[in-house]
Amino acid sequence: MRIIFFLVLLSIYSINNLSSPVFSQCLEDQKSLLLGLKSNLIFNSSASNKLVKWNRSTDCCSWNGVECDAAGHVISLQLDDETISGGVEDSEYLFGLTYLERLNLAYNNFGDIRIPKGIHNLTQLTHLNLAHAGFSGQVPFEILGLRKLTSLDLSSFSWGHEPIKLENPDLKMLVQNLTGLKELYLDSIDISSQGSEWCQVISSSLPDLRILSLSGCYLSGPIDSSLAKLRSLSVLRLDGNNLSSSVPTFFANFSKLTTLSLSFCYLNGSFPVKIFQIPSLQNLDLSYNNLLGGTLPQFPLNGSLRNILLRSTNFSGSLPASIGNLAMLSTLDLYNSSFNGPLPLTVGNIIELGHLDISLNNLSGSIPLFHLSKKLTYLNAARNSLTGSLSSMHFQGLTNLSSIDLSYNLLGGNIPSNLFTLPSLQSLDLSNNKFGGLIQEFFSQLDRLTELLLSSIFFNSTVQLEMFPPSLLILDLSFNNLAIVSADSNSSLPQLPQIYDLRLASCKLKKFPQLSRESKLLNLDLSSNQLKGQIPNWIWYGSLSQVNLSFNTLDDFQKPYEFPPYLMVLDLHSNQLQGELPIHPPLAFIYVDFSFNYFNNSIPNEIGNIIRRAIFFSVSNNKLIGEIPTSICNASYLQVLDLSGNALSGSIPSCLPNKNLDLGVLSLARNNLSGDIPDTFPNKCSLRTLDLENNVLTGKIPGSLVNCSFLEVLNIGNNRIEDTFPCMLTKMELRVLILRSNGFHGELLCSSAPTQEWPNLQIIDISHNNFGGDLSVLNFSYWKGMISVDNNNNDQIRFYFFDFNELHYQDKRTTPTH
Repeated sequence: MRIIFFLVLLSIYSINNLSSPVFSQCLEDQKSLLLGLKSNLIFNSSASNKLVKWNRSTDCCSWNGVECDAAGHVISLQLDDETISGGVEDSEYLFGLTYLERLNLAYNNFGDIRIPKGIHNLTQLTHLNLAHAGFSGQVPFEILGLRKLTSLDLSSFSWGHEPIKLENPDLKMLVQNLTGLKELYLDSIDISSQGSEWCQVISSSLPDLRILSLSGCYLSGPIDSSLAKLRSLSVLRLDGNNLSSSVPTFFANFSKLTTLSLSFCYLNGSFPVKIFQIPSLQNLDLSYNNLLGGTLPQFPLNGSLRNILLRSTNFSGSLPASIGNLAMLSTLDLYNSSFNGPLPLTVGNIIELGHLDISLNNLSGSIPLFHLSKKLTYLNAARNSLTGSLSSMHFQGLTNLSSIDLSYNLLGGNIPSNLFTLPSLQSLDLSNNKFGGLIQEFFSQLDRLTELLLSSIFFNSTVQLEMFPPSLLILDLSFNNLAIVSADSNSSLPQLPQIYDLRLASCKLKKFPQLSRESKLLNLDLSSNQLKGQIPNWIWYGSLSQVNLSFNTLDDFQKPYEFPPYLMVLDLHSNQLQGELPIHPPLAFIYVDFSFNYFNNSIPNEIGNIIRRAIFFSVSNNKLIGEIPTSICNASYLQVLDLSGNALSGSIPSCLPNKNLDLGVLSLARNNLSGDIPDTFPNKCSLRTLDLENNVLTGKIPGSLVNCSFLEVLNIGNNRIEDTFPCMLTKMELRVLILRSNGFHGELLCSSAPTQEWPNLQIIDISHNNFGGDLSVLNFSYWKGMISVDNNNNDQIRFYFFDFNELHYQDKRTTPTH
């Protein structure tokens, strides 16, 4: 009986494991096909982990990437990420493996070849993965014959090569022929030809679909209700499509859903809270849908959610304390949303938490203790309203923590010393808080530290740069009460060999750091220090792209000197530099500020060609003479041009308003410019500020100025303009209008706009002119701007540019003096 029982068990085991390689031995014809395939394939043997190990002397069923059935036929070939670049086109070897059920050629680089038509020979295929393998062009009709397919992945990021196309056959033909599909991945394939019918096309042919991944497929919305038929869905990815709709509530009925990814989809409305409560849901990504609102629910104990990504959405309300119930939560990303209220301390109880980003919200309260979150690697709580202090318990035992950003909060007290002993710490940003005390000396122990940002705190000590580890790539100690010195008082500051971003603004520096020609420095900020005399020529070594030496007492350049070829930002304002403007090629300048110095020559004739790519150029408040070169019109990217406060003469180049279409600020005030204001302001003029005060300009306000519909500041005071009241401007968005000390005349009443609307007007000065008539026509009740000034910012009008860097040009709105 025992023998019979054993034989029965063996029979059952054999039936249930027909594809098991345990008892199989490779057939000779299968080995020959595989070796022939290897010899034909072009691949990098030094980077191969599978093909390079195939050897005739061993059983091919044991080779890496190969699986056989019990009879010795090859049924699975997994050659993903093998650096293959050719050798499959019409391959008799590959397409001779007719028993193949699974074929994986993903993550190779076939260099824009078409998917081979010989694929039709592999009629037993159930799984075909050609993702990101470098195939391109139209999907061949031959794929439609693979009727046994249950999983198909044709995803293709088309960077640098022609994308895969699904036009003929199209998506409809594909799914109507491959009705057994349970997994469909078509990421980054353009299927826009289906219009908004893609939901109906898929749901009508693939009712048993479990995985649907259509990221970046140029789909249009809204999401049709027919998609509700896919009740077996476990994964739905639609990222990067212009769905322009709300999230349908029927998603909550997908009881098997584990992953819902809808980032960058232009979603709007309120997110259905019931979706959070799908018992199987593990991954939810709604990032970068700025118009999508919603709130977080009360989470049940031991919820299944592992990743919640709501960055750059309009989710609001408070974070529930029940978020601590999500024991499996690994990633919580709420960056740049609208959450408010206290940060629940229960966040620190999530044992699996590895990535936490709650930055750029309006959260309050104190930092939770994270000593239970042993897997935490990334913590970003920057730009909130968090208060309290940090204790040694906050980060105790967090051996995996590599990045901490608590900047722009209201945290105080001393920085705990054990923070600097975390073994994996690479990036630390505590800037713009209220920490005090002495700067720690533990930095030198952090030999992995690459980023250290401690600007705008309240340190009060002397610091030696030798205390910082040579591994640093970014160091920012700006705007503390620090004195940066070297251990050797007779030498220049020591070099940090790897550093590419060094910011030591307002650190009482008296010496420049010595740079070598091999320097990797890209960004150098030594502004607001005690540097004087010459700018040493070694400062320009290396690959500098941004240099800020403003607010020192520098008076010259050590010669010879040459700006680095990729220098884009050069800020030397508020020094004592004199002589000729240091303007010469290269042409990489984007931001140039030489204002508040003593440069006393003329502006070079070729200035417009030298700063051709610049968006900001200021030489205001110097002693420059001569005319404005007409070449300035060649700098067609300029958004801010400030030549005010000099002794420039001649006329305003007529091409200046017309050629510089992006110009937002034009300030030529306090010079000796003469002639008429050019009547060449173009359609779609971008000007927000036009400041021409204190010159000797004549003529009238140019009629084309009405094209500048965004104009906020118009200042032509103290000139010789002879004109009537500028009624043509009454429909504009002016906030400041200064006409004082000119030859304006006539009545203030405008027949086209009898109430002089100007709803944003805050300052008007028409004094010292020859106006007549009834002053009551200036109806102040319409000028709402005068009673709704922001009390926190009531002396400034700002024009922002360089959005990523928060750079701006500022207009003073103080009452004019005479």
